[in-house]
Amino acid sequence: MNAIGRVVATELKPATPHQFHFWTATDTAIGIGAIVKVGGSGTGDEGRVVYGVVTEGFAYSDLATPLHDVVGAEGDPTRAEEAPTARQQIRYWTAAVLRQTPEEPLQPVPLGQVYVADDVDVAQALRMDTFLYSATPTAIPIGLYTSAGREAPVYLDADFLLGPEAAHLNISGVSGLATKTSAVEFLLASIFAHFPAHKGRVAAVCFNVKGPDLCFLDQPGDLTDEDRHRYQALKVPAEPFQRVRLYAPLKADGVNLNTLRTHPDLVGDVEPLTWGLQEVVDFAEVLLNRDDIDAKADAFIDFLRDRVLGKSFDDGFGTTHRVQTFADLARLFRSIFDGLEITAGGRSDTWRTHHIATMRKVRNRLLNISTRCKGLVTDDGPSSDLPWKGFEDRTVYVIDIANVDPLGQDLVFARVVSKLREQLERRELGVDAVVVFVDELNKYAPGDGPETYVKKMLLDISERGRYLGLVLFGAEQFRSQVHRRVVGNAGTQVFGRMDMDELATPGYQVLTPATKSKLATLPIGELMIRHPHFTQPIFVRFPKPPVLRGRDGVERFPPGADVPFEDAVVRQLVRLDRRVRPNQVKDLIADREPDDVRRALAAVRRIRPDDVLAYFRKVLGARVEPEARMLREHHAVPPLNPISDEPY
Repeated sequence: MNAIGRVVATELKPATPHQFHFWTATDTAIGIGAIVKVGGSGTGDEGRVVYGVVTEGFAYSDLATPLHDVVGAEGDPTRAEEAPTARQQIRYWTAAVLRQTPEEPLQPVPLGQVYVADDVDVAQALRMDTFLYSATPTAIPIGLYTSAGREAPVYLDADFLLGPEAAHLNISGVSGLATKTSAVEFLLASIFAHFPAHKGRVAAVCFNVKGPDLCFLDQPGDLTDEDRHRYQALKVPAEPFQRVRLYAPLKADGVNLNTLRTHPDLVGDVEPLTWGLQEVVDFAEVLLNRDDIDAKADAFIDFLRDRVLGKSFDDGFGTTHRVQTFADLARLFRSIFDGLEITAGGRSDTWRTHHIATMRKVRNRLLNISTRCKGLVTDDGPSSDLPWKGFEDRTVYVIDIANVDPLGQDLVFARVVSKLREQLERRELGVDAVVVFVDELNKYAPGDGPETYVKKMLLDISERGRYLGLVLFGAEQFRSQVHRRVVGNAGTQVFGRMDMDELATPGYQVLTPATKSKLATLPIGELMIRHPHFTQPIFVRFPKPPVLRGRDGVERFPPGADVPFEDAVVRQLVRLDRRVRPNQVKDLIADREPDDVRRALAAVRRIRPDDVLAYFRKVLGARVEPEARMLREHHAVPPLNPISDEPY
């Protein structure tokens, strides 16, 4: 291997244990981000090898001042080339030390020759040899190091990406040019292909919060020959995800899906996501305005949760309730208010130590949830949820909430993450590790603003999730505006093209001006990586994801228009059982109440019987009651006592 430069040290710029300088010829292939190796030949340090990454570059000539060049050209720039002697110039580089071998004693970099690092040198420099060649390898490909004409795979340590040593990944960059979503899609494919067998099973849960970004992960995209070559070099299959489960809430009509993946060829793979009172009430804090709900209201909500929901409850006025749905809750409140009006003549304002004004406030807030989140939250009937306790290995679960009210988005995120944590704690989820991908962290975990339930949930994942196997992959445009604890707990930091205003914030002061300049002009597909094993940031290139991009998917599979109620019911039943005939379903639901049909459809989705049509006919034969609902006693309401015998 031929040397491309030599280390130089002066009194003003000496070589230190963490930094050194070297010069090269003017036509060198070295650039910012290149990894180099320094040998100790001729310095008395023949056994010492130093690896570094170039962080700054300069060009020098023998000019003392710019005025000398002006005088030599007699003030005419066009005559500068006519000088009888060409001025000598060099390339002068600054490199940050990545690794020294041996590591002890730690000494200044020797004044040796500089070489371009090859594949083995890159693995040594980035300390990848410790997890790449061990008895139980934990290497996850992140991309290719392509500086100085080389193409060397770069790996992350699964123990520091997915836990338990460290965990979480954060990716920042400007919208559209940083390829944040594409990078996460490729990394998930890499994790599924290289997740160590001794670490068990892994799955991913992705929240789609922007248009159709993640709606077509199971559809193949267009790849160039260069992309396929990179996939081959990284040993990652160049194919879309084989196991994708998509969930989306229903629209307000209760039968059409609220997603952009409604093309007739694809809509059958989307499963409805609907929740009832039982699923929502535990997350009342997400849905209620904390400035409006006080301690009294909190106490009443806790009373409902502990003493009323799902239990036989006597309201004190002769009626027994079993509250399981929002409709049941509305009937309970109506019974209580009517009872207070009748028994006390409207003069009593307290029920079970709770003031009537507090109860009315809680009633209004809770029942308003099913109105604001209609389609996601159902008034009456069973819910349709993710397969808790049945997650499958190497499966991506996409939850499309792009068109959902912000209140509903917060509810979905809080409940899904809470259930994931709960099931992982019990080791009942079906997988050992789950990657949760959340875009737009600037919105969900801002550095300023109130402490919301969602922000507290993200903080809890980032600080304690690695012990459970709950890993957060977060993306945002402005890293400086995300909560410091969310960003700081991410073991791996990824940067795409950055805005210069963002690079001027204090969080980027550790980077050199040349590195910042490169970050501001990164091409699509190139990233800067920081990882616990890497002592300095490294630039890598990753191939285009082998899946269909969101906007391309919408063009190839245009969303279908909302279908009439009876056709939407047919479509959902056919998805569960191809033997179902549309005419039979339409005859069954003719002249039936839409609410009864929705409840029957929800029951079929929950049970998933072998004979879908027969079960649908059975539950539609009568009103579909929620499970274990008790019969209510009906009492005649006595007339109000007249004030006098005067009939008027």
